[in-house]
Amino acid sequence: MDIVWIGMAFVFGMLFSRIKLPPLVGYLVAGGALSAYGYEAGTALHEIAHLGVLFLLFTVGLHLRLKNIIRSEVLGTGGIHLVVSTAIFLPVAILLGYSITAAIIISIVLGFSSTVLTAKNLERRNELGAFHGRVAIGILILQDIVAIVILGLTSGTAPSPWSLALLGLPLIRPAVIKIIELANEEELKLLFGLMLAVGGGSLFEELGLSSELGALIAGMLLSGHDVADELSKKLWGIKEAFLVGFFLEVGLTGLPALQDFYLALAALAILPLKSILFFGLMVAFKLRARTSFIATISLSSYSEFTLIAGTVAASAGFIPSGVVVAFALLTAISFAVNAPLAIWEEELWQKMESFLIQFERDVRHPDQQTVSLGSAEYLIIGMGNAGQAAYDRLRQSAKHVVGMDIDPARIQQNIEDGRRVIYGDMQDIELWQKIDLSHIKSVILAIGTKEAKLNATKYLRSNGYHGTIIALTSQEDELHELSEAGASAVCIPITQAGQKLAELSLSDEINPGDTVLDPDFSTP
Repeated sequence: MDIVWIGMAFVFGMLFSRIKLPPLVGYLVAGGALSAYGYEAGTALHEIAHLGVLFLLFTVGLHLRLKNIIRSEVLGTGGIHLVVSTAIFLPVAILLGYSITAAIIISIVLGFSSTVLTAKNLERRNELGAFHGRVAIGILILQDIVAIVILGLTSGTAPSPWSLALLGLPLIRPAVIKIIELANEEELKLLFGLMLAVGGGSLFEELGLSSELGALIAGMLLSGHDVADELSKKLWGIKEAFLVGFFLEVGLTGLPALQDFYLALAALAILPLKSILFFGLMVAFKLRARTSFIATISLSSYSEFTLIAGTVAASAGFIPSGVVVAFALLTAISFAVNAPLAIWEEELWQKMESFLIQFERDVRHPDQQTVSLGSAEYLIIGMGNAGQAAYDRLRQSAKHVVGMDIDPARIQQNIEDGRRVIYGDMQDIELWQKIDLSHIKSVILAIGTKEAKLNATKYLRSNGYHGTIIALTSQEDELHELSEAGASAVCIPITQAGQKLAELSLSDEINPGDTVLDPDFSTP
């Protein structure tokens, strides 16, 4: 009967995605609907759910970098927020009749925000490398570390004396990296990643530790290496597919008891307070109001780690099993609330800017953006492959050009390659209000997302830029919207490439066996 839950997951996931809500809300609802009809989770569903959690934690481990959290705005905001939220939830849980131990665990895990939802939203807007994205991810990593500690303490088994040998795992990191570098085929790299995730979980479980902790530590063995990002992208789809089983299994536990239902209602009522606390702490740690607001929107939800840690704690008897159902209901509702906020965050910021800017501290902000372009006459926004090619072509023509990007790692790579590239969040209207564009003849938008291109174009025009704006897109349906926003020209490479192929095919000057390298079409 596995086809039943797969089909239900697809149908409900599709329905919720059509109304702009995360599909996983639909998976939880699908599980609840199946539970109402007496459907019970089988062995296959349980194993898929467990693998989904292992793959999730493995990918978290791939991104666990100390430099992302050893910052005052991350440690301060994340640490203080977790302490304060725990202090808020603890008396609420005790008043609802939970034991002290259960109340402590409940209050801590309710302080977490969703890693999956935040990462998805930031990736959709191409803002994982933005300052607010790095702050949000850093806070989430800090929370994930606390979640892993909770998992380890509530696993319900005593560690084996041999578990001390795990302290030597960092010593095998060079060997692990060497093996995956030798795997030239893409499927071999993916297979090795899956083997690490499952093998790490099994090893820790054999030694009396949490298998979830083992998967995370296995991911950390590759953290910081170039292959980590590549492997994370390859695992993303597999992880998402297997996590469907986890959310379905949680939904299949049924409806919460009255006590647990009251807990979910109380936590939902406290969610706005959690958001206000995030914003206030970020501003207190010298971040700009806009950065604090956008990062707060990303963090305004409850976490899948609340479910994962709660499930482990419930299976060991530390908290009642009904609490996990309350967590599922709470997580689903918070995701449903966060989805439209994430979509409309720029519009919300514009409406609330005049009020929120009053709380900004009059100090040098760590997220302060560049306001000088020097002697540049051409500005390229987005320094990926297309941006780099445009930069190099303009420089060959002896033009003064500067690049701008939101990703510090990409900026550093371009600088090392000899290009002048600065940091800038092109969707931040304050950047365009302060930057001097009087000498810029042309702006090239070589960025990925439609929203970013549209917003950057609108902000440039609304702040008095009358030069040329050329936008790169792969979608013909974006052409009209970009033109309306103020773009002077829109380049669609795939269409132009197809036309050039046709021109070359019709050419009478090309003989069979010739190799033609067209400078406007081919790259030697």
